[in-house]
Amino acid sequence: MGRVTTVQRPQGDPGLPPSPPRVSDEEFGRLIAPRCQEALRLAGYLAGHEAARLRLTRPLLGEILHQTTELEELLDAYGARNNESWRLFRSTVAAAKLFADVGYVLLHIQHSIPAYRLLEIEGNFAAATKEAIAFTAGVLLEISRRFVRQADERNIPGPAGAARDADFAEHLPPGRLTHTCRPGKDADPGETVTYLATAFLDQAAESDLLHTPGRVSPEKYPECVPGSVSEEKLRRLQHQFHNLQSLYDTFVAETDAERQTADLPVLRGHVSVIFHLLETATLFAHFYERHVMGHVAQAPGDPGTMVGGDRLLHVMMTYSMVYASRYLIRARNLCQEMLRRFAKIGRIEVAGPKYRGFHVRPSTLVAKIVRHYGSEVKMALDGATFDAASPMDIFRANEKINRQKRNWLVSQLGGLSCLRQSDFASDLVQAVRRVVLDLAEQSKVFIYQRPLPIQPPDEDDADKTPMQYVLDEVKRLQATGVIDIDTEIRVAFIGDQRVLNDLRLLADNGYGEDNFGNNIPLPEELSYVRR
Repeated sequence: MGRVTTVQRPQGDPGLPPSPPRVSDEEFGRLIAPRCQEALRLAGYLAGHEAARLRLTRPLLGEILHQTTELEELLDAYGARNNESWRLFRSTVAAAKLFADVGYVLLHIQHSIPAYRLLEIEGNFAAATKEAIAFTAGVLLEISRRFVRQADERNIPGPAGAARDADFAEHLPPGRLTHTCRPGKDADPGETVTYLATAFLDQAAESDLLHTPGRVSPEKYPECVPGSVSEEKLRRLQHQFHNLQSLYDTFVAETDAERQTADLPVLRGHVSVIFHLLETATLFAHFYERHVMGHVAQAPGDPGTMVGGDRLLHVMMTYSMVYASRYLIRARNLCQEMLRRFAKIGRIEVAGPKYRGFHVRPSTLVAKIVRHYGSEVKMALDGATFDAASPMDIFRANEKINRQKRNWLVSQLGGLSCLRQSDFASDLVQAVRRVVLDLAEQSKVFIYQRPLPIQPPDEDDADKTPMQYVLDEVKRLQATGVIDIDTEIRVAFIGDQRVLNDLRLLADNGYGEDNFGNNIPLPEELSYVRR
């Protein structure tokens, strides 16, 4: 290599490390040329094909990944990203690496579809995967042609020999090896199913962004990135499903529970395909955000010009995310079915909501917990039962709750000293006010509106006794939400014990609200109900 120059450390600043030696463009070209030979041989092989006739194989993509990874590391080690002469060359290498990675994952999905035992969903997944592979092949073809041109512009000589189809052939006879290994770990099927299915349902509740393509029209896809859909969010979700797959392989694979429960391997296949689809979505989003988004006037040869942004988003949304969403929903239903099958039925008794009983917020939160698990749970109160999965049915329980509160109120009024001392005839409105304030001082009533909107007696109250007027007016204030009666209402839930555990936790945390109906945080275990 030629001569290098160094930048001297400034006088009087001994704490700074010395600047690295500088390498000229020509010197770097001579350094990298021999390291490019195999990558150029691969690029020449791809560039020599027509898009329709290019067939990707895992040996081919694996070699592209190997060569581009080494090249990218070398280019980054010398700061090519920030060098005008080598920036586009480095970006082209990185693009080749990324789409080779996408292609490898897609081929893995294609070959694994029979083994995954995927349940039926809308759409032809195999055909869609084939289309995504063809798209990726076309992108790699364009990248390869640019790579060859850029190498020529930098006077990097081409390889001595050309690659042939036989170098990357992948002959795979159909079939699989016989499963001869015996389960090596003991595990209770019911506990294993409950544990794994619950873990999947919790993860499914955190995966709402996968359903984004079903909510927006294609022309609005660009508005979703990087807002509701971003590389960062997709990558986090990808890691979470990878963790779920690892959880299965560590605690469920090769156990008696797996052998005895046919649905478990099916669930594992769905976790895996969702994970791999998220891999492709993350890579597509990375390229779109890094090289396409916001690049209105790209320089010729910029990687973003190699792929149409609309086409890239279309594949990411309608293939990677749509099919991940569909398999997620199908697996979620499977988990709920398994939980119902292995449910341990129990009964708990807890306090009802303090603020206005089962109004919208507590009813909705109870129903969300029950629907999350998909199990049948009933709520019992005062001889009646309600469907705990239906907010509207739970809401009906307020009729009984309010009746209990009013009965309790009647029992309390007789013992109030303010009633014994007051002259009803002199000021009935003042009598009502004294009753409510006295109850509030004893922490038996919550007051939500001041001043109290008490209605003076009119001709309709003429036949009422003073006590009856006071009682009716207090009931009216309670019915209209001006006040509420603080008496503990006990309700029972009957159903799957795992669901009951979460319902007990919800009740212990005030059904997500304080005594005045203000929203309060729920524990992390119930975070799924806030999404």
